[in-house]
Amino acid sequence: MKLELRNIEKSFGEKHVLTGVSFTAEGGKAFGLLGRNGAGKTTSIRILMDVFGADRGDVLLDGAPIDYERVGIGYLPEERGLYPKKKVIDQLVYFAELKGMEHKAAIAACDAWLARLGMTEYRNKRLDTLSKGNQQKIQLVTALAHDPEIVILDEPFSGLDPVNAMLLKDVVREQIGKGKIVLFSSHQMSYIEEFCDSIAIIHQGKVVLHGDLKDIKHSYARDKLTVQSPEADRIRLDFGAAASSMADGSVLLRLASAEQKQETMRALAEKYEIDAMKVFEPSLNDIFVEYASEEAGK
Repeated sequence: MKLELRNIEKSFGEKHVLTGVSFTAEGGKAFGLLGRNGAGKTTSIRILMDVFGADRGDVLLDGAPIDYERVGIGYLPEERGLYPKKKVIDQLVYFAELKGMEHKAAIAACDAWLARLGMTEYRNKRLDTLSKGNQQKIQLVTALAHDPEIVILDEPFSGLDPVNAMLLKDVVREQIGKGKIVLFSSHQMSYIEEFCDSIAIIHQGKVVLHGDLKDIKHSYARDKLTVQSPEADRIRLDFGAAASSMADGSVLLRLASAEQKQETMRALAEKYEIDAMKVFEPSLNDIFVEYASEEAGK
């Protein structure tokens, strides 16, 4: 499957929210939709989900207008949208039926997901008796119980402890492994880097960067090295102004040109005890700041 937003425009009154937004996400891969608050991510997601229409542009699946009657979409919102005073199983089944499932099939699917997430004991409890992390897992069941082809996860790891975050990671990998389109929207860049093959950064209603994350990183000048060594202090002293310390204790070496990296790596290996050495690539956080800062729009 291939999902495309093509030249999407949207205004609310005089305010232009999206201006020609285009990006592509493929089945069996995770896609990261990034942007600062107010950049247009939520509006793009709502148009994708057919909550409201675009003023111009198309939402396509495999080259044709998406058929919302036949294509299932699962959505995990950043803000929880469940009923705190209702029993867990009642509202899970209710939401599954809203998405087209028969009653018995909805019960079976929801119970299976409760078991998968270690939540069976909360089946007949009111939602407001659960912890925030467990409420997040219940919200996840509403997104996945109907086995959608497209899964949209908005800040999915918010409020989860490390154990539950690991459980959610396993679930996400399963969805990707089934060939589904998995779209992340998050400010937690480490999770985007871990899961996403490609990204789009929206800034002031426009896509300012879109493509394969590895290719984007490789497009930066490869004229820096990171070196991990028990002799880090000696390396910094020997390289002087060309060396600096990184947060993890490794040394960042700036080269005069990318062509010097092989020669420099050989020299380092011959002269110092080296634990690890590689070409420095910017983190996704570095890239995001570059493209989504206030200065980027000027």
